[in-house]
Amino acid sequence: MAVVKEAADDIGVAAACEALGVVRASFYRWCAPIHGPHPLPSYPRALTPDEEANVLALLHEERFADKAPAEVYAKLLDAGTYVCSVATMYRILHKNAEVRDRRDQLRHPAYTAPELLAERPNQLWSWDITKLKGPEKWRYFQLYVILDVYSRYIVGWMVADRESDALAERLIAETCARQGIERDLLTLHADNGSSMKSKLVAQLLVDLGVTKSHSRPHVSDDNPYSESSFKTLKYRPSFPERFGCIEDARAHIAVFMAWYNNEHHHSGIEMLTPADLHHGRAQERLEARGAVLAAAHLAHPERFVRGRPRIPAVPAAAWINRPKAGSASVPEIAQKQEIAC
Repeated sequence: MAVVKEAADDIGVAAACEALGVVRASFYRWCAPIHGPHPLPSYPRALTPDEEANVLALLHEERFADKAPAEVYAKLLDAGTYVCSVATMYRILHKNAEVRDRRDQLRHPAYTAPELLAERPNQLWSWDITKLKGPEKWRYFQLYVILDVYSRYIVGWMVADRESDALAERLIAETCARQGIERDLLTLHADNGSSMKSKLVAQLLVDLGVTKSHSRPHVSDDNPYSESSFKTLKYRPSFPERFGCIEDARAHIAVFMAWYNNEHHHSGIEMLTPADLHHGRAQERLEARGAVLAAAHLAHPERFVRGRPRIPAVPAAAWINRPKAGSASVPEIAQKQEIAC
């Protein structure tokens, strides 16, 4: 740019830039830069570098080494000395990387997120336990729920008066038998509760040939499907504040499960019911809806501003932590699930 400037002084800016192949805008920005980092302005009230060094040395003195800046500030004032404000002390300490929490903080390692794919029913299940309030304070019933991630169909549930790995083992074994689960075809995902990670449940899954999967520690959204079903349960208008006894809880949950599986049109599966998708009736249901929409379009096409309604496709897959672009592909994830043990 210095060469352009010399030429511009002789023949003008336009001719110099054209001759040397430089964009005039770039030349003007070089002469009077308006972009990029600007030097910080100096303020008349700011401490000089020597004064900052003196403050830092003062804070390093043995009498102040274990004191907070506010305490140092107060003690100096009591002694008839003022050096700077508390905020300035913090700025100087931060500038020298000397500000940190004095307490020992637990630092969690970076855990790999579980990436699980379901492309058909009984390929990936999610299970969890939630509390139901009992007749008096501090008494709860435990609701165990096993849900198929692909279809959102609740394949197994149980209400008990306690959380127990033995009860969880029994529910999983009965549900697998009822659904006809074959070896090495199912992945069972759960969080890190004591029952979920118990040796009894782990041994059962090995015996059944079911792959186990767990959420990352301290991560609340690695088991979203179970949490979503619990929210649907507890946000219904008919859900009571408390249950009078365990029989009341079981009766209420039985009604809810029948509604959820067979009548609830789920927004995550094209407003189908979980039973439609789980039992292979989804395509038939969608085609019947398409016929109704086609007849309505034929009768009043002007009311469909986007043209003839399209029939949505049957949901192809459901994910727990779908991989981001550039990571493992769908077939690779599916293959890992099938060969995992």
